[in-house]
Amino acid sequence: MLSELSGPFLFGLSAFTLIIAAAQIVNIGRIMSETHAPLWAAIEAFLWQLPPTMVMAIPMALLLGTLLSIQRLSGESEITAMKAGGVTFMRIAAPVLIAGFILSFVTLLLQERVVPYASEQFRIVQNTIINRASAVVSSLNVSAPLPGGGSQMTFARACAQNCEALLGVTIVQYDRGGDPTRIVFADRAVFAAQKWTLDNARIYQLSANGESTNYSTPTMQVELGENPTEMVKRAVNNNPEDMNRAQIAQLIRTGQLSASELKKYTMVFQEKLATPFACFVFTLLAIPYGVRSVRGGGSASLGFGLAVLIVFIYYIVQTIFSYIGEAYLPLAFLAAWMPNIIFTIVGARRLYRAAMV
Repeated sequence: MLSELSGPFLFGLSAFTLIIAAAQIVNIGRIMSETHAPLWAAIEAFLWQLPPTMVMAIPMALLLGTLLSIQRLSGESEITAMKAGGVTFMRIAAPVLIAGFILSFVTLLLQERVVPYASEQFRIVQNTIINRASAVVSSLNVSAPLPGGGSQMTFARACAQNCEALLGVTIVQYDRGGDPTRIVFADRAVFAAQKWTLDNARIYQLSANGESTNYSTPTMQVELGENPTEMVKRAVNNNPEDMNRAQIAQLIRTGQLSASELKKYTMVFQEKLATPFACFVFTLLAIPYGVRSVRGGGSASLGFGLAVLIVFIYYIVQTIFSYIGEAYLPLAFLAAWMPNIIFTIVGARRLYRAAMV
């Protein structure tokens, strides 16, 4: 059974990977023509994008491979022959189901270990070679604890020179009770000799009785809690899909996310555990759908079309529950697993009926 599955699975993995990567190839080609980047950089960027693509392609390839292999065995009456020889249908399906379960963990491992590193390498190639970018123009904020309690929030309108210079800086310091004690405005913050220096700083010192004093200074050294390298990494790595669950959890704990970002990151955190197990769910669903007599040359096209339809419906259901999970964070865990639960129930019922025939 595994030998029968391997060929269609590899075919599906190649086909779906190329289909998903087609848009990336076109985008890299467009960037090359605009920036005149070297061909080797485009090839390297494409290769670094393959791991995220394969994470998406593996469940679909397993679905297609299972459909095609079971269809062939059913169409040539080999399943009937095995059942006549005393082999139960569940025993026939067991190796494929086990393969789907193991590939779920392989996909999870690939997603958690390989994808974050590959995504980071892709951004390095894209920013330093293809785009030749030396600035990250985006707003950012940094949270850091203060000695003796309290916290400090730093806001910057943009960062330049790989975040070694911050533009439009605002620093707000809070006491243990969460009340602001000092606000600092500066035109720039420059990182040199492992220190941040504010240019043209305006300081407003707030007292407990509501009074404030203010003064200004041409330069002022401060501790922001992050160095430029960490800021660049966080500024460009603002897509939770490119992170693993540990990175997302760490970012959520920092408290640097807005309310909308918190909902998005929390939902992605839950989905990253549930989505790889679509491998097992698709296998469970594909086996009963593949048990049919398909004679002639239409089995491959029918299997491919059916696989695309199942994947399309699955991701529609996943999108619906993703919106529900983001809207109601206490339901995020259940919403992330709900597509797998629904399709598992459907697949298990159909598999039971197929076993009873």
